[in-house]
Amino acid sequence: MSRPEAKGWCPGAYRPMMSGDGLVVRVRPMLARVTREQVLGLCAAAQEFGSGVIDLTSRANLQIRGVREDDHEALLQRLAGLDLLPDDPVLEGRRNILITPFWQAGDETHALAQDLTERLAELPEMPAKVGFAIDTGVAPMFHENSADFRLERTPSGELIVLADGMTRGRVVARDAAVDALIEMADWFAARRGDTRRMAPLMLKTQLPADWQGTLRAAPAPALTPGTTEGGAIYGVGFGQMDARRLAALMDATGAEAMRVTPWRLILLEGAELFETSDFITRADDPLLRVDACPGAPLCEAASVDTRSVARELAHVITGPLHVSGCAKGCARPRRCRTTLVGRGGAFDLVRDGLPWDEPRLTGLAPDTLKDRIGEN
Repeated sequence: MSRPEAKGWCPGAYRPMMSGDGLVVRVRPMLARVTREQVLGLCAAAQEFGSGVIDLTSRANLQIRGVREDDHEALLQRLAGLDLLPDDPVLEGRRNILITPFWQAGDETHALAQDLTERLAELPEMPAKVGFAIDTGVAPMFHENSADFRLERTPSGELIVLADGMTRGRVVARDAAVDALIEMADWFAARRGDTRRMAPLMLKTQLPADWQGTLRAAPAPALTPGTTEGGAIYGVGFGQMDARRLAALMDATGAEAMRVTPWRLILLEGAELFETSDFITRADDPLLRVDACPGAPLCEAASVDTRSVARELAHVITGPLHVSGCAKGCARPRRCRTTLVGRGGAFDLVRDGLPWDEPRLTGLAPDTLKDRIGEN
């Protein structure tokens, strides 16, 4: 089976997406960092203009949910006043850049991300979901995350540019690294046809030989909640935050800023871990291995309440779990040991597969899932 067609664009601040609870307005933080004042202002805006819910996305962005159409312009003005809309609408839509959360001001990762941001206007026209990763720490962190064009390191520490889906790339000098990213984007745009992402293009088109000559470094261990040199890391269940509780956490910890990640984790700069039931503080919390989309009624494509089911099953299912409101699998468009797919108010069970694969069981009522999944 093939994946059902998903929307070909992502919501932005200027171009929000309508969902079951209102408009979804996406904010792309510069360098994945939001100052204390910006976090508190964003929380206040989410309560005033939206439902009070802020999503942390798989692209390390923030989304205000439940915005009324009549309030969209006022929200844009508030975001601009917080300096959270630093570029024009066209460039804002292109700024899909993942950056490792442990960068320091003035280091190479910081400089590369700034250089790419300043040169977004040089990029060719590409599909809206295309993105970049500045993954230039000692070991790359974004191997499992969506990014079409990547800067990483070789095992010996040299910079390397590589295409998504490849294990080898091309060594580049620091002052030529962003040039190489733009060159690869131009190559993709000229050859992609109706293909929207780099990895699928790699299955049918050969890269130049010198772009696949050097092995990338092995990935870093997965990040988990805890205290680090840069601050405290908190988990966010299903990537959904209550604005009041996020503001309270900022006040309680005295954090200087918040860095966002694509792993449903936030890093609070200069803070120590503060025990709270509002966020995940333990590395072994079962919610960290569960993916679940908003589901019904927040998503019009879903017919099931995904997150209440996911919370109930997280403590009884061993291993990764994906609960999807429909077969598009937006929360985890990758293989998973156990996947539940909503259909017609019930669930289908997929084992070791993709949400759109042939299910092992169909039509499972929500109140029977614990027993039926254990049997199969």
